[in-house]
Amino acid sequence: MNYVKELKDMPKKNEFIICFDSDGCVFDTMEIKHKECFCPAFIKHMDLQAGSKYAREVWDFVNLYSKTRGCNRFLGIKHALAFLRERHEILARNINVPTMDALMSWIEVETKLGNPALEAKVNETADPELKKALAWSKEVNARVEDMVYGISPFPGVMDVLRKSKGQADMIVVSQTPLEALVREWKENEMMDYVAVIAGQEHGTKTEHIALATEGKGYESGKVLMVGDAPGDLKAAEANNALFMPIVPSNEEASWSKFATEGLDRFFNGTFAGEYQQELLSEFDKALPVDPEWSVGSK
Repeated sequence: MNYVKELKDMPKKNEFIICFDSDGCVFDTMEIKHKECFCPAFIKHMDLQAGSKYAREVWDFVNLYSKTRGCNRFLGIKHALAFLRERHEILARNINVPTMDALMSWIEVETKLGNPALEAKVNETADPELKKALAWSKEVNARVEDMVYGISPFPGVMDVLRKSKGQADMIVVSQTPLEALVREWKENEMMDYVAVIAGQEHGTKTEHIALATEGKGYESGKVLMVGDAPGDLKAAEANNALFMPIVPSNEEASWSKFATEGLDRFFNGTFAGEYQQELLSEFDKALPVDPEWSVGSK
């Protein structure tokens, strides 16, 4: 499948376009996926059993409770390993934290950070570290398929989708594998609301928005990204799009605000400016940069 072509060829049917992140934004799936699927497999494949308590704290901070929330899974490994190498508890126990140099090099040059691209690199190089990362990622996907089901969208999501249908083109912009995204949107009978579901196979979120909008005549102020992570905001800013934050730990209130207030402002042209800045200020305060263990040691 030509993922880039799918986004480029998406027809413009409305004046407006809304791009939705999925995990942790539309669906309350971040906690279960990271705590029950990603992290146990991370501890197993990175051989961190002797420091599992600290590996779990670090993984959750990186992927759920900080400004790297929502990052690509392989960037999650990069950030988590870096934090672990600094933790005095890990150093005191002489626990070997892998450097994964081959994975770090691959991350620097590859934009489509997903299993297909990694599998191609493994076939090309037979590198043992890349094999380890791929085995971890495949196990994560298997755990997610086995564990994560029956999760409805946050209250307020369907109100937004229904109100937007016929007024805005809508797409999903995510770093989750496409198969999982389609499964979750199909399970909740939401596929008819979106023109394209873009996952990690389609590239970065910044690329998703660019491919879906460039050259199609969407005017300034008529492109909106809805997300729960700083990476979503960066993708919006890179495309000169507006941003509706779904604030972590305050998701229901955020969706209520969007459904009853923000969406109307988007459609009537009063979202940008003061209203947008108020939303961004609240969002910025919700996620820290430094972990508690780091702050406490300073």
